[in-house]
Parts: sequence; C-alpha cells; structure tokens
Amino acid sequence: MDFRHEWKHEISYLDMLALRQRLRAVAQADPHAEDGKYLIRSLYFDTPADKALREKLNGVSRREKFRIRYYNGDTSLIHLEKKSKAGGLGNKQSAAITATEAAAILRGDLDWMLDSEQPLVRELYRKMRTQLLRPRTIVDYTREPFIYPAGNVRITLDYDIRIGLHCTEFLTPGITIPAGDAPIILEVKWDAFLPSTIRDAVQLEGRHTSSFSKYAQCRIYG
Repeated sequence: MDFRHEWKHEISYLDMLALRQRLRAVAQADPHAEDGKYLIRSLYFDTPADKALREKLNGVSRREKFRIRYYNGDTSLIHLEKKSKAGGLGNKQSAAITATEAAAILRGDLDWMLDSEQPLVRELYRKMRTQLLRPRTIVDYTREPFIYPAGNVRITLDYDIRIGLHCTEFLTPGITIPAGDAPIILEVKWDAFLPSTIRDAVQLEGRHTSSFSKYAQCRIYG
C-alpha cells in the first residue's frame, strides 16, 4: 500500500483568492475539472458507535473510513473509496460501482457484494456485516484542483461544504444545506518530495496545518 504526504490548512476567502492566483501561475489545472472546478458528493459510512468519527476526533494515528462518491451530479460513474491514514500519510483505494449497486447498498441489499470481482467491494461487505458499517452522512462541496507533475503533487481548494440530511437521497440532486460556518480548506498531497515552487506558493502567514474533517463537520447536524 503506497502512502502519500498530506497537508490541510483552514483558510479564509481572501487567502483562497491569493492562492488561486499563485497556483494558476505555477501549476496546471486538473484536466477533469469543468471551468476549473467540480462538485463532489460523498456518502460516508460509520458504525453504530461512530468508530470513524471518534477515531478522527481523538487523533488516532492509524484509521480508515469508507465512502461512495460521484462528481458534478453524474451518477453514471460512482466510486467506492477507502481512505487510510497513518500519521501524516494517507492512502486511497478506489473501485467503480454503478448507480444500481449504490442504490442497493442504500437500502441494505448487500448479498451481491460478496460475489463482486472487486476486492474493495468485498471488504466493505465484510465490514458492513461484522462492524455494522452503514451509510451515515452525505457531504457536498465545491473543489478547485491543481496539479504539478514533479512529486506528483495535487493541490485543492474546497469550499461551500453542505450536508444532506437523509442518506437515502444520495443519488438525488440538490437536497443539501450549508454545514454551518465551515471554513475553506487547502489540501496539498504529494509522493516522495514537495517541490519548493509549490511549497512557496502555498505558504500563508499565520496558517498552520489543520486536521479538519468534512465528515466530522457535517456530523454536527446528524
């Protein structure tokens, strides 16, 4: 399993404007973005005892969480993802599922997962059976992504974080509300090294690494 370095910073709107200009000068826009951004909808899973949430809030070094996600309202391609953390390093595993399969998970129809050819789908099945993982919270937000080939760097600006109150509406457009006074989040991810060009571009006076979690922010509301 390959882990990547990750930085997160909570920033202001003015910070975002400054960073956007700097990053446009030194990095490339993500070719998958539309007009420089895309909309992300995620549905996070957790146990009845809120294992994923509690481990995040308690700062547990090694932890994992599952989610399903799609982009720009397009449910023709949905990603099942497992995010693993080990200290300041992160890893993401992904498998494509269909809208029909996502809908089956939402209504608790799980037996098909056991026969899936995708190991990640079978792993989620086992943990839904043994740990009672269940869909818990919908999280929407807007992302502006930038890439820098050296170091395989990815920089994102995430904002307008919103929550969906009913997990069964994951495949339904809209139906989300603002997740309180959520900050704008700068994320920087890289492999073996972070080039000085990017390190300098993302420096902001008085800003420090954050452990902000969109999932935890939205769990305030249910």
